[in-house]
Amino acid sequence: MSTTVVNTGTEGKTWGGATKPLNSSYGKMMMWFFIVSDALTFSGFLAAYGFSRFKFIDSWPIADEVFTHFPFLHGVNAPMYYVAFMTFVLIMSSVTMVLAVDAGHHLNKAKVTIYMFLTIIGGLIFVGSQAWEWGTFIKGDYGAVQTKGGNILQFVDTEGHRVALRDFVVVDAHAERSKHESKSGLWFVSEGTLPTYTVEEVIHGLESHDNVLVRTQIINEAGEKTVLSRAESLKQIKQNGKAVVEGANLYVNEYGSPLFADFFFFITGFHGFHVFSGVIINIIIFFNVILGTYERRKNYEMVEKVGLYWHFVDLVWVFVFTFFYLV
Repeated sequence: MSTTVVNTGTEGKTWGGATKPLNSSYGKMMMWFFIVSDALTFSGFLAAYGFSRFKFIDSWPIADEVFTHFPFLHGVNAPMYYVAFMTFVLIMSSVTMVLAVDAGHHLNKAKVTIYMFLTIIGGLIFVGSQAWEWGTFIKGDYGAVQTKGGNILQFVDTEGHRVALRDFVVVDAHAERSKHESKSGLWFVSEGTLPTYTVEEVIHGLESHDNVLVRTQIINEAGEKTVLSRAESLKQIKQNGKAVVEGANLYVNEYGSPLFADFFFFITGFHGFHVFSGVIINIIIFFNVILGTYERRKNYEMVEKVGLYWHFVDLVWVFVFTFFYLV
């Protein structure tokens, strides 16, 4: 019995002679599949953030009070200014990527090189800015006291301006403080870095400064956090004060609900990882452009593929910026 082999002329071709889906190459289709799947992942994260914020809507931290710092401008209240700068840089890097793709369509190696370089610079600025923002958020600025119920008590003056712990609390030089370690007592319990002050020192400082009041994390009808009277402030700290909180991490958050810090680190960190990965890929493509790899192929499709990923990262940040910082 003999077997007849028919050659169709499509051997070795990606689509086997069939019609290209959406008139796209195999590589671009795979990039689109990745983008769609990644978009669903980010959608799940943002949906979880939205549900959590809605559940704690009356005690969620106010973004304008959290992100008020700007590099090299110490003591200046600049709510959201640096985040807006980061967003502008990322959007402009997306513009330079569009120009790089367009130059690739015209086989203009010089312009592709310039615009890819500018895109990389924009990505590096964004990643560096996000790292600085993380550091500032972790370090904190004012400090607060955590109650036995897990709520946060902040401090303000009689005009409603935030007051840092260092402005009214004095460290007791004679008090002995020791950090609990797993080898001491309960082997499965350990303690993080000790805060600068103790609750007792905060109480003494509050008693000696009549112009300092306690502000809870509960938001009133005016959209502002509730400020207690002098008597209520002392009572709240003495009866419910549990621990001093400085900065934010996965367990405590001086700005309010720990969930806010958890989502901040997870969502912005996940996006930052995408941006960093995009920068690495852009650098690889950039050197290939310099070496003339795509010029010899007479095709700059690789620039277009990485451009799709970069635009996706840019678009995701627009949603993160809207959900986390603006709404």
